Amino acid sequence: MTLTTMLVAAPMAFAENGEGLLGKADDKTVTFFCFGVMAFFVILVIGLSLVQGALERRKEKRRYDIERLS
Repeated sequence: MTLTTMLVAAPMAFAENGEGLLGKADDKTVTFFCFGVMAFFVILVIGLSLVQGALERRKEKRRYDIERLS
């Protein structure tokens, strides 16, 4: 019950006459924020894909070495 109350009251606590912590949110601010969110997820997916590829190459090299030495 307390958690629900805090979640409902939080937006009202940081808003004053429709302005948030960064001031009035106009179209330019919202657009740049959304572009930032999209860029973050694109970079995250690319970075994690590169890590996964490196780990797969490492796994295949280990398998090859085990088969070669056995």
